[in-house]
Amino acid sequence: MSRARQLLRTVSRLPLYAARGVSSRIDVRDYRAPRTAPHTDDSGKKGKATHRAALLVLIMIFLPSCGDDPQGAATVPREEAKGAKMAIEVRSSAFEDGDPIPTRYTCDDLDVAPPLSWGSVPDGTQRLALIADDPDAPRGTFVHWVIYNLPPDTRGLPEDVPNQQILPSGAAQGVNGADSVGYMGPCPPSGTHRYFFKVYALDTELGLGAGATNEEVLDAMEGHVLGEGQLMGTYRRR
Repeated sequence: MSRARQLLRTVSRLPLYAARGVSSRIDVRDYRAPRTAPHTDDSGKKGKATHRAALLVLIMIFLPSCGDDPQGAATVPREEAKGAKMAIEVRSSAFEDGDPIPTRYTCDDLDVAPPLSWGSVPDGTQRLALIADDPDAPRGTFVHWVIYNLPPDTRGLPEDVPNQQILPSGAAQGVNGADSVGYMGPCPPSGTHRYFFKVYALDTELGLGAGATNEEVLDAMEGHVLGEGQLMGTYRRR
């Protein structure tokens, strides 16, 4: 039995005079019928009404203290999380997440874009975007690749995507940190750096021409991201 129900049952059985010590704020004597003439039918009705009023006051005082009642707690609606984004799994046949990126895809070799693939995207996706960057660059995050307005049914990119502004799919490529269009492979000046290949599902086509910067793409994407995912690889020059 819940605490609230136990309280109601207990209070309903108490004589009115026995409730005087229950609350330091309420003196139940204030709600008792005055002792005047012998009781008539009218005074009996008034006494009963006053008795009900006193019980009601006591119930209103004690019910808030029963807030740990599981049944009462279940009636409070929970606020659903808003703005949650679907996770997209991003993979590469060339390296696993967290592993070194093969030299083939860096400045020490062919410097071509690695093959990428990703899983399903959220319902309502209109376009996809990809940004690859190096947050460990000495002068701040260095952008290696920007692609946007990929068709929503795209599920990957082949190796050696050509460095041209408009791809056969109609997607556009932006400029990297060296101010050139397309992919630029890892080429850290020292130590081991991390390289993130991030895929975004968008609910709209970005109104940008080819050759946009990373900042322009991020600004245009704001408020339109339905899902996202990333693949991270590392590289250290020999």
